[in-house]
Amino acid sequence: MCSPVIKWVGGKRQLMSEIKSRLPKNYNRYLEPFIGGAAVFFELGHKNSIINDFNAELTNLYSVIKNQPEDLFEDLKYHKNEKEYYYQIRALDRDIEAYQKLSDLEKASRFIYLNKNGFNGLYRVNKKGQYNVPFGDIKNPKYADKQNLINCSRLLKSTKILTGDFENIKPYINEGDFIYIDPPYVPVSLTSDFTSYTSAGFGKEDHIRLKNMCDFIDEKNAFFMLSNSETDFVKTLYSDYKIDIVQASRALNSNGKGRGKVGEVLVRNY
Repeated sequence: MCSPVIKWVGGKRQLMSEIKSRLPKNYNRYLEPFIGGAAVFFELGHKNSIINDFNAELTNLYSVIKNQPEDLFEDLKYHKNEKEYYYQIRALDRDIEAYQKLSDLEKASRFIYLNKNGFNGLYRVNKKGQYNVPFGDIKNPKYADKQNLINCSRLLKSTKILTGDFENIKPYINEGDFIYIDPPYVPVSLTSDFTSYTSAGFGKEDHIRLKNMCDFIDEKNAFFMLSNSETDFVKTLYSDYKIDIVQASRALNSNGKGRGKVGEVLVRNY
């Protein structure tokens, strides 16, 4: 059993019981095109899975955990919980040539360090793809649990890790597979889209492409469950499928009024 290694906006730990109660009774492989914080993946612990994300920093982290969990734990010991040091580490991606010289292990260590010390647990980049979350002034952050990294590594050993657009998983989908889909949510208001998941963003046309992939999954006689915000756009887009409205606690929001219980949807084709 393993648990998420990083904090992630929109993470599914608080919705886990709702998700698990709606899983298919039987399925073959597990696929997840927007792995994010990997809460569902780690909770289910399904071997021979396929995971993907557009965020190369994120997929590199999971690859390093897969292959070098103990080395990663040791490297994290060198980081300092100091404001000046935080901004020095954050600034590494401003110099492309210098950043490219970092090893995959060093990039993964930096990713965890910034995640655990950044304000409000956000992951956010500017249009240049540069990490821009301010220092969070967090007291005694715990970067990682060694045994958890080892447990996660064991699961990831049998997992195929892809990097890129969500459609990367399409060629791998077979009858009887289960695909859990947790995309960047459709904003519930014009001011709610406060964080950029990737420098490219994820817009209306991307959500329509995603719906088309869900239709493809259905035609393949595979199972999918999709999470998203409770908006008219989402409910209309997926009106051909079963939609359950659930309440989720959202603690990570730039606006305090956006925290607390919010409506989300779980869409299924079974």
